[in-house]
Formats: sequence, structure tokens, C-alpha cells
Amino acid sequence: MRSGIQEEVSVELQHINVKLLGRNQESVDLDALIPVFHNWIQGQICEELLLDVADYRHVQGGPGVILIGHEADYSVDNTDTRLGVRYNRKAVVLNGGNQDRLAQATRAALKACQRLQEDSKLNDKLKLSFNGQEIEIFVNDRALAPNREDIREAVKPEFQAFAERLFGGGEYSLSFDGDPRRLLTVSLKASRAFAVEELLQNLS
Repeated sequence: MRSGIQEEVSVELQHINVKLLGRNQESVDLDALIPVFHNWIQGQICEELLLDVADYRHVQGGPGVILIGHEADYSVDNTDTRLGVRYNRKAVVLNGGNQDRLAQATRAALKACQRLQEDSKLNDKLKLSFNGQEIEIFVNDRALAPNREDIREAVKPEFQAFAERLFGGGEYSLSFDGDPRRLLTVSLKASRAFAVEELLQNLS
């Protein structure tokens, strides 16, 4: 017999993807990115073990160029023809709470974006820079977080708390992709542009 009291839904967020939308949304040539990613592998400059580079530039509105790692992938991603730097945490389940995992994935994406913006080999070839305002977060685990209305309502306070921290208490908008066929996806947009360094400082 049901009591009529709505049961609280608890959702664990794992396998988080973070995409930082680029300022330049025009068609760009990602050719120069491939040797840069190979240099990242050679130097193992990220926290994750880096393994290989996959080139999907031929796919219209696809994943672009992916730096494949064991625990996570990095890419300059053009899915839905929205160009940006993407971090995809995949293989290893992370300890801590949802806020810890959101911060870890966002820091990784920001640091990758920072490296790309500062790379002199890319300055004249791939003018890629974060637009400072728009961030998309995906939960790539349909078993833990299916894209349903009750799940979106349950996780909304988590994303609100994270956005408050990320944007330093500034104004922002938050929206979900309501298509149940897609991953649980939230878009965060700040009311002003932030430098990568500011956002990293806010997460420190």
C-alpha cells in the first residue's frame, strides 16, 4: 500500500563528460591537432594514461579528433556541429560525491583547453578558444542516470550547486535536454564570459 509520500530519488553521477563550447563555431581544420595530441601521448602530460589518437574529421557533425586514454578521452569535438573541447571520463569509477566528480571532469576539460589555447603550434592554424560562458555536461551512464524527468529533477540541485561554485556565485542559466533517447545532458551558461584561469580558480 502506497503512503502517498513521494520517495526521494538518489542518483550517482559517474562517467561524466564535460564540453567547453568554442568561440569560433565556423568550420575549422583540425589537422594541426593530431601531432599535438601525439606529443601529449609522448609526454604523458595528463593525469590519465594516454594511448592513441583517433581521427573522425570525415564525420560531419561528429567527434572530431580524439585523444584516447585508458581512464578518459580528450577531444576537440564537433558533435551536433557545436565545436568545443570535450573530456570523457569512462573506464574507472571515481570515489567521492557527485560534486567531486563534476569538479574533476570540469577541471580536466579546462586544463586541456588551456593547453590548446597556449600551444604556439596551434596559434596560427587552429584558432580554438573557449567562449567563456557555455558548458555542456553529459552523464554517459544510462543505467545510473537515464534521461527521465524524475532523474532530471533529482539531479538539478547537484548541477545548481556546481554552477554556483564554477561561476563564483554569478548569474547563470541551466537547461536539460529532454530527449529520452539522448544521454542525461545539462547546459550551463554564465551571464558573462569567464577566462579558463578564473574557472579553474573557482574550482580550486
